[in-house]
Amino acid sequence: MKHRQQAIASVYRSYIREIRRLPHAYLRQVFRLKAEDGCRAALLTECDDRRTGKLKRVSKTIQQLRAANNGNHQAFNRILDLAYGRVGRLRWELMEPLLSDPNAPLPPPIIPSKESSRPPIYSQELTALLTSGLSRRKRPLVPGDLSFPPILPERADPNSSDAQILGPFSKRREVNARWKYFGQEWKKVLPPLQISVLPSPRKVGDQGSDLGTPTAVRKIGFGGTTVLEELVQLTTKPKDTSGAFLQRRWLRRRYQELLGRLPILTFISAQTKKPGGFSVSLAPNALKARSQGRSLPCATDEDVAWNQKVSSEHVRH
Repeated sequence: MKHRQQAIASVYRSYIREIRRLPHAYLRQVFRLKAEDGCRAALLTECDDRRTGKLKRVSKTIQQLRAANNGNHQAFNRILDLAYGRVGRLRWELMEPLLSDPNAPLPPPIIPSKESSRPPIYSQELTALLTSGLSRRKRPLVPGDLSFPPILPERADPNSSDAQILGPFSKRREVNARWKYFGQEWKKVLPPLQISVLPSPRKVGDQGSDLGTPTAVRKIGFGGTTVLEELVQLTTKPKDTSGAFLQRRWLRRRYQELLGRLPILTFISAQTKKPGGFSVSLAPNALKARSQGRSLPCATDEDVAWNQKVSSEHVRH
């Protein structure tokens, strides 16, 4: 028992040493909590094999922290992704509220006698994230993909020629396909840290009330905190550039890359001629090297002919 406690205490001390080297307070706070949870879980585990496995995971995180503190690009990106919910448990906690909409009416069940056959509900927030290239790991979806997933055959449409010739598609298979598509697509979404609200313009004579500002916009994740604002500030050039300027420049680059993986979900209040809704954007300092989800159009015959002409002229000269 005493030997086990000493081994875990040694791992914890190594963890704390690396945490103290992290450059910013938020990272130190996040990984301090992670260190306490991981080492406490290992200490309370009676099974030797399970405890060894938990200590290996803790040691792996320590190695990532050490590599990040030594300037490893990939390791530091991994640390940022863990701290800001791009991967891991925090990512699920940020996404979970968006996977349902308590204010939306329940869709009718696909199989009339089965309550469990109701199709998934795409909340307005999730719909905005799925149809934007700024918040997707893959190409964005189109609204039609949500109402009729592309993994469904044409036969699933009762008005299609396939359904008229081959007969109706299995309702149970349709239910399974819709939920499968829902699950695989939301997992490709990069979750926002919070939901922002764009203030509506004030009318003349208005005494400070926000016209059209929703009172029921859901607060998720870090809503009501300054985590996002502090992150954006870390990407700006510090006034004092003396000393470790290259290190600061390297850190700014890492945070700018992180902002490119961190969509900002904003609610836009309804205007006179425009309905309200959600929009997805990136912070101004974000590095937009990541694909925006739009592929270039295929070259036409005229494009190919022009390219061949230019190439031949270049060879002659």
